[in-house]
Amino acid sequence: MTTDPPSPHVVLLAGGVGGARLADGLARALPPDHLTVVVNTGDDFRHLGLTICPDLDTVTYMLAGVNNDETGWGRVGESWRALDEAARLGGPDWFRLGDLDLATHLARSHWLAEGETLTAVTRRLWAGFGAGFGAGPVVLPMSDAPAPTLIETDTGDVLPFQIWFVRERWQPAVRRVVLPEDARATAAVIRALEAADVVIIAPSNPFVSIDPILNAYPIRALIEDVPQAVVAVSPIIAGQALKGPAAKMMAELGLAASAAAVAGYYGHLIDGFVYDQQDAGMTAEDGLALLCTDTIMRGATGRERLAREVLAFAGEMLD
Repeated sequence: MTTDPPSPHVVLLAGGVGGARLADGLARALPPDHLTVVVNTGDDFRHLGLTICPDLDTVTYMLAGVNNDETGWGRVGESWRALDEAARLGGPDWFRLGDLDLATHLARSHWLAEGETLTAVTRRLWAGFGAGFGAGPVVLPMSDAPAPTLIETDTGDVLPFQIWFVRERWQPAVRRVVLPEDARATAAVIRALEAADVVIIAPSNPFVSIDPILNAYPIRALIEDVPQAVVAVSPIIAGQALKGPAAKMMAELGLAASAAAVAGYYGHLIDGFVYDQQDAGMTAEDGLALLCTDTIMRGATGRERLAREVLAFAGEMLD
């Protein structure tokens, strides 16, 4: 009689819609206590007096099943009365906060003002969506302290990320992504990475979703030094990003907009690379293991299918 091998302990580095979708697929494929999602907080900012954490919320809403699948962000069944009224009164409305979404930001800002850490507040919010404190995957911010991402444009302006991304609709050409020198990972993130069998880099923007996580000391060093399988999933398919500015940024930063260029960008940090069948024929350097498959996650079934394929691929590196 044969038994299935034990499930690995997995840490997913995630940001944006692609990261949230793979997080959901992994949550469906793994036992609840075998997945930790470390989420980019470089996008976080203060708006209307509130602390907004877009990537944390996108991941949380997806895992809780309350996300808006049509937009990829925000809540399903959303309404906009509060923001519309704020705009009528002269307040800013360029960053769309729905009424249900606004409740998340109100609760988070309240608890942070009372002195709780962002890690603790994220746990409380996750529990509030029905996950409970001990059940389901663990969702962690990469850092408890602000670690804002800035965008230096080709005109020399340095813009806060959300100003560039949302208000300016990521149109100003990017000269450089500026990350803070003092970003520090939380103790919970460090423990998760030290215990991980597999680290997966989600199909998120390498420059503004993944690099901010790797920049939080000592995350990059831990991934390089701890003997685990590290697998990245390409966010680029046939020269395009399914969502967001990754392909445009690659061109502006002097890189080819291709899956191969993403693999090259991660370099020796990764042991394996997953890319889409539309890019079949890609070759790897320095013995990098490759998996060519359908990386487009269509609905819950597609998210789980890709997650299981990535886990099986990583498992081959653990044997």
